[in-house]
Amino acid sequence: MNLLNDFLNRTEFKDYDDFYQDLKISVKDNFNFGYDVIDKYAEKTPDKTALVWCNDQGEEKILTFKDVSVLSDKAAHIMQKYGIKKGDFVMTMLNRRYEYWIVAVAAHKVGAVIIPATCMLTPKDISYRVNSADVKLIFAVNEPEIVSHLKIALGDCPTLSQIFTTGESVFKNLFTEFAVASPEYKKIKNENTDMMLVYFTSGTTGFPKMVAHDYTYPLGHIVNAAFWHGVLDDGLHFTMAETGWAKFSWGKIYGQWIAGSAVFGYDYYGRFTPTDVLPLLSKYKVTTFCAPPTIYRFLVKEDISKYDLSGIKHCSTAGEPLNAEVYNQFERITGLQIREGFGQSESAIIAGTFTCLTPKQGSMGRPSPAYRVDLIDDNGGIVPQGAIGEIGIRLGYDNYSLLMGYHKDAERTEAALGGAYYGTGDLAYADADGYLWFVGRKDDIIKSSGYRIGPFEVESALHEHPSVLECAITAVPDALRGQIVKATIVLAKGYLPSDALKTELQEHVKKATAPYKYPRIVEFVDALPKTVSGKVMRKDIRKKDEEK
Repeated sequence: MNLLNDFLNRTEFKDYDDFYQDLKISVKDNFNFGYDVIDKYAEKTPDKTALVWCNDQGEEKILTFKDVSVLSDKAAHIMQKYGIKKGDFVMTMLNRRYEYWIVAVAAHKVGAVIIPATCMLTPKDISYRVNSADVKLIFAVNEPEIVSHLKIALGDCPTLSQIFTTGESVFKNLFTEFAVASPEYKKIKNENTDMMLVYFTSGTTGFPKMVAHDYTYPLGHIVNAAFWHGVLDDGLHFTMAETGWAKFSWGKIYGQWIAGSAVFGYDYYGRFTPTDVLPLLSKYKVTTFCAPPTIYRFLVKEDISKYDLSGIKHCSTAGEPLNAEVYNQFERITGLQIREGFGQSESAIIAGTFTCLTPKQGSMGRPSPAYRVDLIDDNGGIVPQGAIGEIGIRLGYDNYSLLMGYHKDAERTEAALGGAYYGTGDLAYADADGYLWFVGRKDDIIKSSGYRIGPFEVESALHEHPSVLECAITAVPDALRGQIVKATIVLAKGYLPSDALKTELQEHVKKATAPYKYPRIVEFVDALPKTVSGKVMRKDIRKKDEEK
């Protein structure tokens, strides 16, 4: 049993055009994911598996929807006991712990606004978030460094009344209290337009923005799960994401559970080794898998043929563009095609290689039926086929899972949502078949000798070379050409920096793409600068070059 028919007019489509034009998402008044999904499953199919979880210490938990319903009732009771009311803010720093699923559902049930945050935050990051949103409670994992950071931040957070951790510590243990707490709590009645969740976006400059979503936010993610991830009813879906990122909402809770799939969680600390996940895919019989391109890049460098991945029926990726070479290598090794998707913390999937589409290597697919997507110029006009334009979402439609605004920032909200389009800031072009091809962020486009060069196309060419593990393409000012292309490269195992390798890579790019796009400057580094969410900060590379 799944709940797709509660929200969709249809679940089967003859082709993409039928899918895009006819799919309709509906929602009743006062929709609440806790009541209308979790509690409904608990009533109708109490033994249906919701979560399969393990960690790198050998612990394991399997929770049914009945388990999630009962535990979230208890957590809701505890939130209210500690003064949480409808509209209050609670924050989580739970890494990949199973408790996050419980706390998130409980917050929805009591009307609290949840702020999922990464465990990588510093004390300054924590206090900034708590004070910006007037957070009252924090639920955190009991790791020494995290507890230390919370203690330091406490002195600068006047609205924060309590911190709960997942284990024994100086703070009261929430899940110990479950044993003696009554599951009774006062149910709330929310409006669909009430705020449900806030993500602090990890911008490459300035302070993070507070992206606010309302109670209909789970519904756009049905498209993610059912038609991009290709999840199976009673299957097991694994999206690699920490609870602090929007990708978790995309792939590990809302759409997957509505579509009837259990979700898989793997909790670990320290440096991630790609091969760690391979035995888990085999042991737990994961049926659908989604990971960022970085993970696939690491996996194809390993000998994955010795692992039984036959249970996997569908693979997908998002977070950054997927290079065609990685796609090809993974398909050669596994026989599986990787289906790309594109979206933001402000949305659900905006474009993707959906189940009704044939993948094109390097393309992000076609627009999602949850939105009406156009490629637009700086004046809001639609660009012709083949021309580069900003990916824009037409406003005035239901636009499920699109942000309701930026919390406490009316000016930014008006700029984003006050016109005909919500502009993503990402550039792409469409081919004759309507597939979209990512070019780059508006700020990252390189203008050299009259040419417009997108970083991704040069990065894709470099990734075809076996020596390149990771790379970033940026612009360097040049008196003659205006700007020239620079490649900052992390080498794969077994390769050492040299002038000869620089020349080899430059010649490779000239053959793989238009010669004028080749990097005139090549720098080898040990690591690329990244945000805490793992996105490459090209602005930091440009700033460092300017300082030189």
